[in-house]
Amino acid sequence: MSTPTQPPFKRIALIGKVHHEATRKTLLTLERSLLALGFDVMIEARTAEQLTSTAAKVLPLQHLGEAADLAVVVGGDGNMLGAARILCEADVAVIGVNRGNLGFLTDLDPDQVVEQLKPVLAGHYQIEQRFLLQAEVFHCGKSNSVGRAINEVVLHSDKVAHMIEFEVFVNDEFVYSQRSDGLIISTPTGSTAYSLSGGGPILTPGLDAMTLVPMFPHTLSSRPIVVDGHSTIRLRAASDNDTLQLSCDGHVRMSVQPGDDVVIQQHPQRLRLVHPEDHSYYRVLRNKLGWGSRLF
Repeated sequence: MSTPTQPPFKRIALIGKVHHEATRKTLLTLERSLLALGFDVMIEARTAEQLTSTAAKVLPLQHLGEAADLAVVVGGDGNMLGAARILCEADVAVIGVNRGNLGFLTDLDPDQVVEQLKPVLAGHYQIEQRFLLQAEVFHCGKSNSVGRAINEVVLHSDKVAHMIEFEVFVNDEFVYSQRSDGLIISTPTGSTAYSLSGGGPILTPGLDAMTLVPMFPHTLSSRPIVVDGHSTIRLRAASDNDTLQLSCDGHVRMSVQPGDDVVIQQHPQRLRLVHPEDHSYYRVLRNKLGWGSRLF
């Protein structure tokens, strides 16, 4: 094997989708193999509950960042997002084993996970710095709630198929007022998630940019906009709205009252996402989206 291109990993945390038999089997394989290879292995507490027994350390998710160099997340992209939102605070690198559906963030094949993981642990890997979004709701000028997202922040009604009205500002410059079902503010990571289903563009991971994608706008001229990643986005809910919702990665939900401001900008911490050395973003897109292969 060639000289490692990155620092090797020694302390490995395992995190997995709960109540999922296939995930449980992969976790057992990883635990036994990594311990046999001499790695310091720890398992997230809720993940450990689905294992009959474990010889690894058991720690709550919020403490894994203090003990691990690399977190291996077994599950789908949702599991990756949930773990990464917390682990990024401790600057822990994260890699995923795909036990979900599309799996844009989970590279490793569960049937070959040990073979694929060994070179990564030895220092043969690519690493990306993915930025997160921070969303803050201001009520009467005072901060009311804060959330963060790796994929997207979405302003929407708390009712199904209900039109809302709001204003959009970028760096305090008025952009437009809109009547629609809501607005998706997406990172490059999230451009292949909810934003994609809403008609937004795919942004390659290295871009320092955000997209604003309207949800079912009440005008044919409304289109997605791509803005600089260091922009400050401000949304102002119209005074005649009902109570709205602000969702971060579809998980953290915050109430937005009529007249409230929502401020969205980059979070200071970044996610260190690890890939195998032969990882290709365009190959992932071809495989996941069914794009055509080369003709010759």
